[in-house]
Parts: sequence; structure tokens; C-alpha cells
Amino acid sequence: MSLRVRNAPGLAWGAGGCAALVFAVLLSGPVAAQAVKSKGKSVTGAVPVAAASAPRAGDVLAGARKSDDERCQECHGVDGHGFDQSASSEGRHPKLGGLPADYIVKQIADFRSGARKHDVMTVMARTVDPADIVDIAAYFASQKPMQGDGQGDNPLGRKLFDSGDPARGVDACVSCHGPAGKGIAGMGAASPPIGGQEWRYLEKQLLDWRSGDRSNSRDGVMNRIAKSLSDEDVRALANYLAGQR
Repeated sequence: MSLRVRNAPGLAWGAGGCAALVFAVLLSGPVAAQAVKSKGKSVTGAVPVAAASAPRAGDVLAGARKSDDERCQECHGVDGHGFDQSASSEGRHPKLGGLPADYIVKQIADFRSGARKHDVMTVMARTVDPADIVDIAAYFASQKPMQGDGQGDNPLGRKLFDSGDPARGVDACVSCHGPAGKGIAGMGAASPPIGGQEWRYLEKQLLDWRSGDRSNSRDGVMNRIAKSLSDEDVRALANYLAGQR
């Protein structure tokens, strides 16, 4: 078995000038267009997602059209599999294809409410009607599940994922995310697939869970686990998971 080492960017993610520049550039595209579309709508307050109180099955065909109209595809790709690493140099654009629809709905609800923070997604999420979100989520959920390149056989990453490290309070990732990170059938939002996800995104999320910049997991479980992970652990897990087919 070979150990793959990716040329990962530094683990320090700046929130200053670079972030401001990225935000300014992005505002010239999808976000600016959403701001125009939302004229006459309130985008300052969190709008509850309809599916949270009255779940309904989304319309996949309508979701395909709406995901284009609402410019989701510009960052996440037509099929929810993005544009490979070149479009996600800061881990900003996850793959959505095959994720449970209720997981996608929950994340957008969290962006709306501020429970999860992202400069672009907060603006985008607040300009989309709740009913449209359900359809868009159904569309991306219907797509082929994400797959890695099969090169993620990282021994440390595999060990942490399959067995955790009880001495440090690190639970086995497999208990929630299923074998190879492909999710557990029937658990929906409680078991999102992460095997085959874009590796920079995986690294970024683990760092954000560890720092507390992201804190929207159930009962804070991800923050509790991630706070015990070293930089080496984070890289190893991201490498392992990104390669899972």
C-alpha cells in the first residue's frame, strides 16, 4: 500500500486581505446576481426553511432548473461534483452530488440563520425561497454519489477513521459516516457521506470544527472530536477520505 502525500496548502487560513479579495471577486458573479434577483425580498434576517417544520419530497426536475437559475451550479457543478481542486483552492466548494437531501436543506437553513458561517453562502442562502431549496436539495441528492480517485490509502487516516483514538477522546468516524465514509442508509442528515469529498474542503472543515469557526453539528460532536486532532491527523483524514471510491 502506498502513502499519498498531497501538496496541501498551509493550515493557517487567513481571514484578512485574501478573504476580502475573494469575497469582492465573488460578489461580481453569483452573489451580485442574487442581490439583483432578491430586490424586494428581505435578505437580512434568517428565513426558516419550510422543510424543517413540514417535510415534503422535493421535485428533482424542478430542482435541476432552479439550481441553475439560483447559480448553485456555478460553484458546485451541474451534477454537484464541482470542478475539481482548481475551483476550490481554499476548500470553499464541496461536492454535493449524492448527499442526503435533508442534510443539504439543514446546511442551507444553518447558513440562513447564522448557525453556520460562510461569507458567500450566507448571502446566497437568504435569497432562495424555502420551497426552492427543497427542490434543489432533491436534485443534488439524486445525482451520482461522490467518488475519490482511489489513492487515499493513508494508514493514519484509515486508523483514525475506522478506530478513532479513545485515549484522546477521538471517536471512530465510521460510526457516523459509515464504511469508507459513504454514509449509513436511513440516517439521512445524521450520516452525511464524506468519502470522495474534495480534500481541501475536508481539511478546511476539520480545521473549522477544531477552532470552533464551525459549530453546527448535533450536540457539538464534531467540535469535541476535532479539538483533539493534530495538524497531521487532519491532513491524514482528509487524504484518506478524499480518495475513497
